[in-house]
Amino acid sequence: MPTLIPVTTTHLGEHLPLLDLLPDSHPVAWVRAGEGLVGWGIHATTTVSGPHRFTEARNWWLQQLESFAVTNSVHGSGTGPILFASFSFSDDDESVLTIPQVIVGKKSDKSWITWIGTSAQPELTLTAPTLTSNSIIWDDNEGADSAWKAGVSTAVGRIQNGALDKVVLARDFTGHSQNDIEPRTILKKLAAEYPSTWSFAVAGLVGATPELLLRLTRKMVTSRVLAGTIRKTGDDERDLALAASLARSSKDLEEHEYAVRSVADALEPFCTSTNVPESPYVLHLANVMHLATDVTGALAEKLAHVDAFTILEQLHPSAAVCGTPYKQASELIDEIEVISRGRYAGPVGWIDAAGDGELGIALRCGQIEDNSIRIFAGCGIVSGSDPEKELAESEAKFVPMRSALN
Repeated sequence: MPTLIPVTTTHLGEHLPLLDLLPDSHPVAWVRAGEGLVGWGIHATTTVSGPHRFTEARNWWLQQLESFAVTNSVHGSGTGPILFASFSFSDDDESVLTIPQVIVGKKSDKSWITWIGTSAQPELTLTAPTLTSNSIIWDDNEGADSAWKAGVSTAVGRIQNGALDKVVLARDFTGHSQNDIEPRTILKKLAAEYPSTWSFAVAGLVGATPELLLRLTRKMVTSRVLAGTIRKTGDDERDLALAASLARSSKDLEEHEYAVRSVADALEPFCTSTNVPESPYVLHLANVMHLATDVTGALAEKLAHVDAFTILEQLHPSAAVCGTPYKQASELIDEIEVISRGRYAGPVGWIDAAGDGELGIALRCGQIEDNSIRIFAGCGIVSGSDPEKELAESEAKFVPMRSALN
């Protein structure tokens, strides 16, 4: 019988700033308002792809768990060994799974550390990563704006002809730096500017998403749906008026309803009860405002083997990042979009040994490759969409990453 690998989780005596703990060795993070998980080093990693990638991911994670001898004096969601995952949007691209060597977590008044191996508890050191000469030069996308607006016009025409109800179209920009681009600095800037979002980093994908796809904790499931966006002006009085107009906008409410319904329908088979608020609220971020709805549910006790992977397989992709009906929206994306989304708009976050976890949709993010980064933005297109306004909305969604890179 093979020797099991020790995994130890113990309380920390002090609450350290999570993002300041990250070294430059394969940092991973999932942090909101100072709470969450960070990790570094790689115990094991793999990639999965194809239509069964969530099942393959579960199988790999369960195989890894079988090799562990876990000692956990903290208990609770997010303690013990943790899988960080960044799933692709489509079947064609690779998803990345990573088990960090060291994990530090914080929730409310509790902080803990988990490490894998026979060594003593790792020393924790606060770091302050800095970048020199990190001015980003963006590729010249001449004609890209016009081409994207033409794609929006095509999508609106198909929708008005009854081919589908909604489609989400994405665009990207690639930038280059003289030096390798440092994810830790980007994370800290995003966390400071957008504290109500979930700042994340997994295998070079770094960002701050406002959209929680799935939180599963002890049979309770939550999904925050965002759809319908308006850009802020910086003038408080004007922005309050804009928030009120967003809440009344028939175009944005239509887009939002499709997204909420797709999530509620995906969760319903697993839950004895679900709560879907009748109307959305307006979520205020530093640069934009979104229509938001928190869908919650209680998992049926008789469904003993339902875990985060099971629900993800049904939730992704929701109408918030693909469209509705799914088949027609997906086909239109393949026809119109000239980019590969990679792991943009896919689930990203963590899953623990019990199958609980928190995963958002990888939005407001960029994929780092040494000294280059590709950033993404997408917009939901419905019958009342205007190409010029959708372009402006996409530009607003680029702002967090552009700002964090400067």
